[in-house]
Amino acid sequence: MVSTTPDPRQAAAPDGPVRRPRQTAAPDGPVRIEAHGIDLIPDGERRGHPRELFSVWAAANVNYLSLVIGGALVLMGLSLWQAVAVIVVGNLFWLLTGLLAISGPAAGAPSEVITRAVYGVRGNRVNNAVTGWLISVCYFALNLAAAATAASALVGKAGLPVGTGVQVAVVVLIAALTLLIGVYGHALILRLYLPITLVLSAAFAVVAVAVVDHADFGHTPVAPLTGSDLWATVLAGITLTASGPLSYTTSADFSRYLPRTACAKAIAGWTAFGAFLPSVVVCSLGALAATAVDMTDPQTALGGILPGWFEPFFLLALVLGAIAINALTAYSAGLALQAVGLRVRRTVSVLADGAVAVALTLYALLVSDFLDTVSDVLQLTVVLLGPATAVYAADILLRRNRYDGPALTDETPRGPFWYTGGVNWAGAAALAAGVTVAALCVNT
Repeated sequence: MVSTTPDPRQAAAPDGPVRRPRQTAAPDGPVRIEAHGIDLIPDGERRGHPRELFSVWAAANVNYLSLVIGGALVLMGLSLWQAVAVIVVGNLFWLLTGLLAISGPAAGAPSEVITRAVYGVRGNRVNNAVTGWLISVCYFALNLAAAATAASALVGKAGLPVGTGVQVAVVVLIAALTLLIGVYGHALILRLYLPITLVLSAAFAVVAVAVVDHADFGHTPVAPLTGSDLWATVLAGITLTASGPLSYTTSADFSRYLPRTACAKAIAGWTAFGAFLPSVVVCSLGALAATAVDMTDPQTALGGILPGWFEPFFLLALVLGAIAINALTAYSAGLALQAVGLRVRRTVSVLADGAVAVALTLYALLVSDFLDTVSDVLQLTVVLLGPATAVYAADILLRRNRYDGPALTDETPRGPFWYTGGVNWAGAAALAAGVTVAALCVNT
């Protein structure tokens, strides 16, 4: 496995040494707002164990969108077992998310800063604006819309009218709870996500019992796909499933507080396994459910096979799962906004992201078609973040994960990551080529 030791050749800028950060021993706590943004995490504040990453990624991946994707694979014409195979293969891309996470402890910096090594200081600002901030806000809005739909259904079951005003209020309330976690930051995420994982696992275990009881394990489509049609659908399904792990080019954001000496294999393994296991299980539940009910409207369809007493708890679980995934998204989007060059505190950038996401969510719910919005966002993810993930991963392997955090914070023309005019044209060209090829392969 690649090293977590900084490269001594990058420890200094051409015109002088890079000043090392002051060591401090006042770490953020779960009831204190995180003080750090994209600045370097001093060694004195770096602690914890790689296994803590499991619950962070597990809580974020027991969610409604995974059910939708699993059901969509069967709706696309795959048999049940073909869909399950596609789910497993597509979710293997979480290994890339795990690989990216090891750069966090090596640099003591978030992904949004580490990629200065890939694109240069100025080039990375463009990268963060598009593949960092824009995609994060779109995903925030997508999951917020799903949570708001579930919460609105819960309000309706309570006998209250669900008009536009109620929908707006629900969106704002869920966004506020999400942003509260994002604002308090890293320590609160670590503290909350283990109990959230346990609660969501219990809720989806009940869903699993109901789905398995109704599922047709021998399901095959009326007109089974064969030949080129089958392979085209399989590849499309793998791409659809992989859009989840490919959306997380920011996994170093949640590992950067680990000690520099933390085991790289453990960091990659706990990150990948924490996301892979629940993603495979929940996506497979969606595929199983599609053999028994119409998953074009998963929330309503599943309500028909779940025990009556449990349906409100299921809706609450959908909301909780969306909050868990969106808190991570809001956190990273806030860092991306800082990395673009806005000189604001992380708390302010997180709240700004939330405001934009709420506006996009209201558009998705009240103006556009939700499933069309899902399709658009997933396509955007594959086209932009697939190549971005590959380029970032290649840089980690080529450098053997030797990143010098203080050098990465140097944004001056004398810094080692200024390259030519602030842009590493090799990295920019690699990303542009990947995006072009991916765009040519998109088929709605």
